[in-house]
Amino acid sequence: MLLVVIFIFVMGLVWGSFLNVVIFRMSHGGSPLSGRSICPKCKHQLAWFYNIPLLSFVWLMGRCAYCHKKISIRYPLIEALTGVLFVWWFVVGFNFFKLVGSPWSFIQPVFWLIVGMVMLAIFMTDLLYMVIPFSLNLLLFSLALFYRIGLTGFGIMRTEDLFWAILSGVGLCLLFLALQILTKLIKKVDGFGLGDIYLAPALGLLLGWPKILPATFLAFFLGAVVGLVLIFSGKKKLSQYLPFGPFLILGTVLSLLWGGQIWQWYLGFLV
Repeated sequence: MLLVVIFIFVMGLVWGSFLNVVIFRMSHGGSPLSGRSICPKCKHQLAWFYNIPLLSFVWLMGRCAYCHKKISIRYPLIEALTGVLFVWWFVVGFNFFKLVGSPWSFIQPVFWLIVGMVMLAIFMTDLLYMVIPFSLNLLLFSLALFYRIGLTGFGIMRTEDLFWAILSGVGLCLLFLALQILTKLIKKVDGFGLGDIYLAPALGLLLGWPKILPATFLAFFLGAVVGLVLIFSGKKKLSQYLPFGPFLILGTVLSLLWGGQIWQWYLGFLV
Protein backbone atom coordinates (compact mmCIF):
# COMPACT_ATOMS: atom_id res chain seq x y z
CA MET A 1 0.00 0.00 0.00
CA LEU A 2 2.80 2.42 0.91
CA LEU A 3 4.52 1.83 -2.44
CA VAL A 4 1.25 2.54 -4.25
CA VAL A 5 0.78 5.80 -2.33
CA ILE A 6 4.37 6.84 -3.14
CA PHE A 7 3.76 6.05 -6.82
CA ILE A 8 0.53 8.10 -6.81
CA PHE A 9 2.37 11.00 -5.13
CA VAL A 10 5.12 10.90 -7.77
CA MET A 11 2.50 10.91 -10.52
CA GLY A 12 1.00 13.96 -8.84
CA LEU A 13 4.41 15.66 -8.82
CA VAL A 14 4.74 15.06 -12.57
CA TRP A 15 1.32 16.53 -13.26
CA GLY A 16 2.12 19.38 -10.88
CA SER A 17 5.17 20.18 -12.98
CA PHE A 18 2.91 20.35 -16.03
CA LEU A 19 0.47 22.57 -14.13
CA ASN A 20 3.34 24.98 -13.48
CA VAL A 21 3.81 25.29 -17.23
CA VAL A 22 0.06 25.75 -17.76
CA ILE A 23 -0.19 28.42 -15.04
CA PHE A 24 2.77 30.47 -16.22
CA ARG A 25 2.21 30.28 -19.97
CA MET A 26 -1.54 30.74 -19.98
CA SER A 27 -1.25 33.69 -17.61
CA HIS A 28 1.11 35.31 -20.12
CA GLY A 29 -0.92 34.52 -23.21
CA GLY A 30 1.10 31.48 -24.28
CA SER A 31 0.32 27.84 -24.94
CA PRO A 32 1.38 25.11 -22.48
CA LEU A 33 2.37 22.98 -25.47
CA SER A 34 4.63 25.55 -27.13
CA GLY A 35 8.06 23.99 -26.70
CA ARG A 36 10.49 23.23 -23.90
CA SER A 37 10.55 24.99 -20.53
CA ILE A 38 12.75 28.04 -20.08
CA CYS A 39 13.96 30.08 -17.13
CA PRO A 40 11.50 33.00 -16.85
CA LYS A 41 14.39 35.32 -15.89
CA CYS A 42 17.26 34.51 -18.27
CA LYS A 43 15.10 32.77 -20.92
CA HIS A 44 17.58 29.90 -21.22
CA GLN A 45 16.05 26.58 -22.26
CA LEU A 46 16.18 24.12 -19.39
CA ALA A 47 17.75 20.69 -19.74
CA TRP A 48 15.47 17.80 -18.80
CA PHE A 49 17.42 17.01 -15.63
CA TYR A 50 16.71 20.52 -14.36
CA ASN A 51 12.98 19.81 -14.65
CA ILE A 52 12.65 16.86 -12.29
CA PRO A 53 9.78 17.74 -9.90
CA LEU A 54 10.94 18.77 -6.41
CA LEU A 55 14.34 17.07 -6.79
CA SER A 56 15.75 19.61 -9.25
CA PHE A 57 14.74 22.49 -6.97
CA VAL A 58 16.55 20.87 -4.03
CA TRP A 59 19.56 19.88 -6.15
CA LEU A 60 19.93 23.43 -7.54
CA MET A 61 19.32 24.89 -4.06
CA GLY A 62 16.51 27.02 -5.40
CA ARG A 63 18.56 28.78 -8.09
CA CYS A 64 18.64 28.66 -11.88
CA ALA A 65 21.53 26.55 -13.20
CA TYR A 66 22.33 29.20 -15.84
CA CYS A 67 21.72 32.68 -14.41
CA HIS A 68 21.83 31.59 -10.73
CA LYS A 69 18.84 33.74 -9.85
CA LYS A 70 16.33 32.46 -7.34
CA ILE A 71 13.64 30.06 -8.52
CA SER A 72 10.21 30.95 -7.16
CA ILE A 73 9.08 28.71 -4.33
CA ARG A 74 5.73 28.42 -6.10
CA TYR A 75 7.12 25.79 -8.50
CA PRO A 76 7.91 23.09 -5.90
CA LEU A 77 4.89 24.20 -3.86
CA ILE A 78 2.45 23.58 -6.74
CA GLU A 79 4.14 20.26 -7.50
CA ALA A 80 3.81 19.20 -3.86
CA LEU A 81 0.18 20.37 -3.68
CA THR A 82 -0.68 18.35 -6.77
CA GLY A 83 1.07 15.33 -5.28
CA VAL A 84 -1.01 15.71 -2.12
CA LEU A 85 -4.16 16.11 -4.25
CA PHE A 86 -3.41 12.81 -6.01
CA VAL A 87 -2.81 11.01 -2.72
CA TRP A 88 -5.99 12.43 -1.17
CA TRP A 89 -7.92 11.43 -4.29
CA PHE A 90 -6.57 7.89 -4.11
CA VAL A 91 -6.99 7.37 -0.35
CA VAL A 92 -10.21 9.32 0.30
CA GLY A 93 -11.65 11.00 -2.77
CA PHE A 94 -11.75 7.91 -4.98
CA ASN A 95 -14.50 6.48 -2.77
CA PHE A 96 -16.02 9.84 -1.81
CA PHE A 97 -16.73 10.71 -5.46
CA LYS A 98 -17.57 7.21 -6.66
CA LEU A 99 -20.79 6.05 -8.27
CA VAL A 100 -21.75 2.40 -8.46
CA GLY A 101 -22.01 0.84 -11.89
CA SER A 102 -19.90 0.78 -15.02
CA PRO A 103 -18.63 3.02 -16.57
CA TRP A 104 -19.30 5.67 -13.90
CA SER A 105 -17.38 3.85 -11.17
CA PHE A 106 -14.29 4.77 -13.22
CA ILE A 107 -15.43 7.97 -14.96
CA GLN A 108 -16.51 9.88 -11.87
CA PRO A 109 -13.27 9.59 -9.82
CA VAL A 110 -11.18 10.48 -12.90
CA PHE A 111 -13.51 13.40 -13.66
CA TRP A 112 -13.09 14.87 -10.17
CA LEU A 113 -9.32 14.43 -10.28
CA ILE A 114 -9.15 16.39 -13.55
CA VAL A 115 -11.52 19.01 -12.16
CA GLY A 116 -9.30 19.30 -9.08
CA MET A 117 -6.25 20.02 -11.24
CA VAL A 118 -8.10 22.60 -13.34
CA MET A 119 -9.39 24.35 -10.21
CA LEU A 120 -5.87 24.36 -8.75
CA ALA A 121 -4.61 25.99 -11.96
CA ILE A 122 -7.37 28.63 -11.77
CA PHE A 123 -6.63 29.22 -8.08
CA MET A 124 -2.93 29.82 -8.70
CA THR A 125 -3.24 31.91 -11.89
CA ASP A 126 -5.58 34.35 -10.18
CA LEU A 127 -3.58 34.37 -6.94
CA LEU A 128 -0.23 34.93 -8.66
CA TYR A 129 -1.16 36.99 -11.72
CA MET A 130 -4.69 38.27 -10.97
CA VAL A 131 -6.08 36.73 -14.14
CA ILE A 132 -8.20 33.68 -14.92
CA PRO A 133 -7.53 32.58 -18.51
CA PHE A 134 -10.73 32.17 -20.50
CA SER A 135 -9.52 28.81 -21.80
CA LEU A 136 -9.33 27.40 -18.24
CA ASN A 137 -12.85 28.64 -17.50
CA LEU A 138 -14.07 27.13 -20.77
CA LEU A 139 -12.37 23.81 -19.99
CA LEU A 140 -13.94 23.65 -16.52
CA PHE A 141 -17.36 24.60 -17.90
CA SER A 142 -17.15 21.99 -20.68
CA LEU A 143 -16.12 19.25 -18.26
CA ALA A 144 -18.95 20.12 -15.86
CA LEU A 145 -21.56 20.38 -18.62
CA PHE A 146 -20.71 17.06 -20.29
CA TYR A 147 -20.51 15.40 -16.88
CA ARG A 148 -23.95 16.64 -15.85
CA ILE A 149 -25.47 15.74 -19.22
CA GLY A 150 -23.89 12.27 -18.99
CA LEU A 151 -25.31 11.69 -15.53
CA THR A 152 -28.74 12.81 -16.71
CA GLY A 153 -28.56 10.65 -19.84
CA PHE A 154 -27.73 7.55 -17.79
CA GLY A 155 -30.58 8.28 -15.40
CA ILE A 156 -28.24 8.85 -12.45
CA MET A 157 -29.28 12.49 -12.08
CA ARG A 158 -32.77 13.87 -12.54
CA THR A 159 -33.49 16.29 -15.37
CA GLU A 160 -34.76 18.88 -12.88
CA ASP A 161 -31.42 18.70 -11.03
CA LEU A 162 -29.63 19.50 -14.30
CA PHE A 163 -32.00 22.43 -14.78
CA TRP A 164 -31.31 23.74 -11.27
CA ALA A 165 -27.55 23.30 -11.75
CA ILE A 166 -27.68 25.38 -14.95
CA LEU A 167 -29.87 27.95 -13.22
CA SER A 168 -27.42 28.08 -10.30
CA GLY A 169 -24.57 28.94 -12.66
CA VAL A 170 -26.59 31.54 -14.52
CA GLY A 171 -27.78 33.09 -11.25
CA LEU A 172 -24.25 33.35 -9.84
CA CYS A 173 -23.01 34.82 -13.13
CA LEU A 174 -25.77 37.45 -13.09
CA LEU A 175 -25.03 38.26 -9.44
CA PHE A 176 -21.36 38.94 -10.19
CA LEU A 177 -22.29 40.95 -13.28
CA ALA A 178 -24.73 43.07 -11.26
CA LEU A 179 -22.11 43.66 -8.54
CA GLN A 180 -19.57 44.64 -11.17
CA ILE A 181 -21.98 47.17 -12.69
CA LEU A 182 -22.88 48.60 -9.28
CA THR A 183 -19.28 49.02 -8.14
CA LYS A 184 -18.43 50.55 -11.51
CA LEU A 185 -21.23 53.10 -11.12
CA ILE A 186 -20.64 53.88 -7.44
CA LYS A 187 -16.87 53.57 -6.99
CA LYS A 188 -15.72 53.78 -10.63
CA VAL A 189 -13.86 50.47 -10.26
CA ASP A 190 -14.54 46.89 -11.33
CA GLY A 191 -15.79 44.91 -8.32
CA PHE A 192 -15.35 41.66 -10.22
CA GLY A 193 -13.08 40.69 -13.05
CA LEU A 194 -14.44 39.02 -16.17
CA GLY A 195 -12.62 35.85 -15.13
CA ASP A 196 -14.77 35.60 -11.99
CA ILE A 197 -17.94 36.13 -14.03
CA TYR A 198 -16.95 33.51 -16.60
CA LEU A 199 -16.05 31.08 -13.81
CA ALA A 200 -19.53 31.24 -12.25
CA PRO A 201 -21.43 29.00 -14.74
CA ALA A 202 -18.93 26.16 -14.29
CA LEU A 203 -19.19 26.35 -10.50
CA GLY A 204 -22.98 26.30 -10.70
CA LEU A 205 -22.86 23.15 -12.84
CA LEU A 206 -20.38 21.45 -10.53
CA LEU A 207 -22.24 22.23 -7.32
CA GLY A 208 -25.87 22.46 -8.34
CA TRP A 209 -28.64 23.57 -6.01
CA PRO A 210 -28.47 24.20 -3.07
CA LYS A 211 -24.68 23.68 -2.66
CA ILE A 212 -24.02 26.81 -4.71
CA LEU A 213 -25.38 28.88 -1.80
CA PRO A 214 -22.89 27.81 0.92
CA ALA A 215 -20.09 27.95 -1.67
CA THR A 216 -20.93 31.57 -2.52
CA PHE A 217 -21.33 32.55 1.13
CA LEU A 218 -18.02 30.92 2.08
CA ALA A 219 -16.24 32.64 -0.84
CA PHE A 220 -17.48 36.08 0.23
CA PHE A 221 -16.83 35.36 3.92
CA LEU A 222 -13.27 34.12 3.37
CA GLY A 223 -12.57 36.97 0.95
CA ALA A 224 -13.81 39.53 3.50
CA VAL A 225 -11.77 38.03 6.35
CA VAL A 226 -8.55 37.86 4.32
CA GLY A 227 -9.16 41.34 2.89
CA LEU A 228 -9.64 42.87 6.35
CA VAL A 229 -6.53 41.13 7.67
CA LEU A 230 -4.46 42.46 4.74
CA ILE A 231 -5.86 45.98 5.16
CA PHE A 232 -5.29 46.16 8.92
CA SER A 233 -1.79 44.69 8.52
CA GLY A 234 -0.96 47.40 5.97
CA LYS A 235 -0.34 44.97 3.11
CA LYS A 236 -3.35 46.15 1.12
CA LYS A 237 -5.27 49.38 0.75
CA LEU A 238 -9.05 49.54 0.65
CA SER A 239 -8.93 50.67 -2.98
CA GLN A 240 -6.66 47.81 -4.10
CA TYR A 241 -7.99 44.80 -5.98
CA LEU A 242 -8.02 41.40 -4.24
CA PRO A 243 -8.32 38.37 -6.54
CA PHE A 244 -11.61 36.64 -5.84
CA GLY A 245 -11.04 33.48 -7.87
CA PRO A 246 -9.09 31.67 -5.11
CA PHE A 247 -11.95 32.26 -2.65
CA LEU A 248 -14.49 30.98 -5.17
CA ILE A 249 -12.41 27.82 -5.59
CA LEU A 250 -12.03 27.39 -1.82
CA GLY A 251 -15.77 27.91 -1.31
CA THR A 252 -16.51 25.38 -4.04
CA VAL A 253 -14.21 22.74 -2.53
CA LEU A 254 -15.65 23.22 0.95
CA SER A 255 -19.20 23.04 -0.40
CA LEU A 256 -18.45 19.91 -2.44
CA LEU A 257 -17.25 18.21 0.73
CA TRP A 258 -19.64 19.61 3.32
CA GLY A 259 -22.15 21.78 1.44
CA GLY A 260 -25.07 19.44 2.18
CA GLN A 261 -24.36 19.46 5.90
CA ILE A 262 -23.89 23.24 5.93
CA TRP A 263 -27.21 23.74 4.14
CA GLN A 264 -29.05 21.38 6.50
CA TRP A 265 -27.49 23.14 9.50
CA TYR A 266 -28.65 26.48 8.14
CA LEU A 267 -32.21 25.25 7.56
CA GLY A 268 -32.25 23.76 11.06
CA PHE A 269 -31.01 27.06 12.45
CA LEU A 270 -33.89 28.92 10.77
CA VAL A 271 -36.44 26.51 12.19
